[in-house]
Amino acid sequence: MAKKYAFLFPGQGAQEPGMIKDVCESFPEARRVLDSVSAITGKDMEKLLWDTEQAELSRSDNSQLAITTASLAIAEVLKAKGIVPSAAMGFSLGEFPALCIAGVLSFDDVIRVVHKRGQIMQKVCEEIASANAGHAPGMSAIIGLPPEKVQEICSGLTDVYAANLNSVKQTVISGTADGLAAAEKAATEAGARRAIRLSVAGPFHSPLMQKAADEFEKVIAGVAFDDPKIDLFSNVTGEKVTKGGDAKKNAVLHLTHPVQWTSEEKVLGGIMTADAANEWKVLEPGVGKVLSGLWRDSSFGEKWESSPVNSAESVNGVQ
Repeated sequence: MAKKYAFLFPGQGAQEPGMIKDVCESFPEARRVLDSVSAITGKDMEKLLWDTEQAELSRSDNSQLAITTASLAIAEVLKAKGIVPSAAMGFSLGEFPALCIAGVLSFDDVIRVVHKRGQIMQKVCEEIASANAGHAPGMSAIIGLPPEKVQEICSGLTDVYAANLNSVKQTVISGTADGLAAAEKAATEAGARRAIRLSVAGPFHSPLMQKAADEFEKVIAGVAFDDPKIDLFSNVTGEKVTKGGDAKKNAVLHLTHPVQWTSEEKVLGGIMTADAANEWKVLEPGVGKVLSGLWRDSSFGEKWESSPVNSAESVNGVQ
């Protein structure tokens, strides 16, 4: 029975100082990716990934480039081991390395696009914070309430939205500082176990990012988005993407629309279930292990465990 792999790429918030340093020290393929990104962007990626404090690294103009670089570096190491995906999807920012791995965007284009995307989003987030008396906008994870309840809570408040539909146990909300505080309070009163502020720089996947979406649309206007060469899935629709043109439209909508992660998991799981002729493995290349946890909570997690690939040891363990 042949092996097939599905890659899940992490999103913003996964960043941490020292990320994938041991991978780059052990595998020249990963180090070459860092060098290529440095050449394309003019940023010292070694310094950014390994010698930047968490607060600075968490800025959108730093974290987006750092996480994308880490994901693509590990994917390149896996490729050298003969491990390439038959399906790919990414959470939020992670959709961009997925677009690259699927052949929709070239390596050079995805780095340029993500670099500019991070800069645009950081600028808009700072503008929103300034307009709200310096209170930084952001996101919070609501644990222990159904997504429908979280959506109901947000619909009755101002400047806060259900942004990431992660699982039946977790929904991430997005908004201004005051909007988040009001929603966290209401969710806790409604029975949520926890409300956790996330290490992100803005109110992503909400209408508050419309200005960023408008600017980003201009950035990618002349960028070629080819049809995907493997199974690829969209955060915006929660469905499989088959046309490069659709992927391009979704890349803009992505900034203001919620992440339909549970829907994507269902579609991928359905494909894996129907493909009884092959043995599937799910990998999370990049930083952290959040998506492996969400996959574990899905109806497919028991049959196909997702393995984080974020260190030299975990890379060596992939077969």
